[in-house]
Amino acid sequence: MIEIREVPEGDVDQMVDLAALVFHQRIEKDEYDRVAWPARRAERLGAYDDGVLAGQLASLPARLAVPGGFLDCSAVTFVGVLPTHRRRGVLTSMIDRMHADAIAAGRPVAALWASQGLIYGRYGFGLATRAISMEIDTTRPLDLRTTPDPAPLRLVDLASAPEVLDPIYTRALSSRPGGLLRDPEWWAQIVLEPVDHEAPGYTEPRAVVHPAGYAVYRTHPDRTVMVIDFVAETPQAEAALWRYLASIDLTSRIKAPGRPVDDLLPHMAADPDQVAIKGDYGALWLRLVDVPAALRARSWAAGDAFVLEVRDPRIPANEGRWRLKTGSAPSCDRTADSPDLTLSAADLAAVYLGGTRLTALVRVGAVTEHTPSAATRLEAALAVPLAPFIHDDF
Repeated sequence: MIEIREVPEGDVDQMVDLAALVFHQRIEKDEYDRVAWPARRAERLGAYDDGVLAGQLASLPARLAVPGGFLDCSAVTFVGVLPTHRRRGVLTSMIDRMHADAIAAGRPVAALWASQGLIYGRYGFGLATRAISMEIDTTRPLDLRTTPDPAPLRLVDLASAPEVLDPIYTRALSSRPGGLLRDPEWWAQIVLEPVDHEAPGYTEPRAVVHPAGYAVYRTHPDRTVMVIDFVAETPQAEAALWRYLASIDLTSRIKAPGRPVDDLLPHMAADPDQVAIKGDYGALWLRLVDVPAALRARSWAAGDAFVLEVRDPRIPANEGRWRLKTGSAPSCDRTADSPDLTLSAADLAAVYLGGTRLTALVRVGAVTEHTPSAATRLEAALAVPLAPFIHDDF
């Protein structure tokens, strides 16, 4: 009989072992503390079979930037099931328990990075943000169409970097949804980790700061600059930081593996061929654990009213018809009126941050539009000035 229960602190090393097995990794004993850090600070669920940890899920209480503010969020990580226990409902049981715990804790949303996206759509998660990877050729000067802000740049040491960078980062979240608030421990363990074990050969992080932005990067003897974290509050500050990165001596290219889909650099470069888009990939998957609370909590670009019929077999409290009023005083209440749109909880989550077009989901048949132009109107209300983006992989 499989029992779903909390994982005690003493079993965290077992969680590391299980994660290594299911994700085909080799983790040396001296790396356990580093790898186990997220699980140690998380709410941990385990599926125990006769005392053996057969499945696991960790949930980090976090704050997610949504349009107009921040929402309490369960940041889900360390998910895995032993290959001997697949197709026995283990993952379903753990996710159902996680949903119940999130509701009890008053966290309206959950989020994760998916190793296999098809899995999580079944549990009401929708792909809410995407990202691009870029590579910049710096064998010649990077000429920019935007005049760089002339304010001086300065390098800061890693010990003081969180205190200096965090106010800039937090301000940026107010204009671009999708990111998580960071505390000093998160900065140290996730952003400014001295050694990147997944990218051997790179230096420790460097942090260069502008009054309206910063860049965290590493360098490699092969003449590569790797951008880890980059925030700019104005196009001029962004231009100043890119000019700095492109001018580092003894380097010939910049790799930026995670940037917003609406990044300005491809448009900013005088020669577009100098900036290559190397990939476009799905990033944050979002789950509206409490649909009406989440819809009331975000800001809206237009005032309007809709009846949404939400399909959510995993969380019955979300199932049914909701009258949503957008605008300056949003509301979301149950109704028996005929729906304007019928959609799954996963598709509602996908459009929630403004990064997925609702009209596209109607066109492919995933969302049903009962009232003509309802999708176009709701899409206008959901609109955000900047594409949602998450800086952190967790």
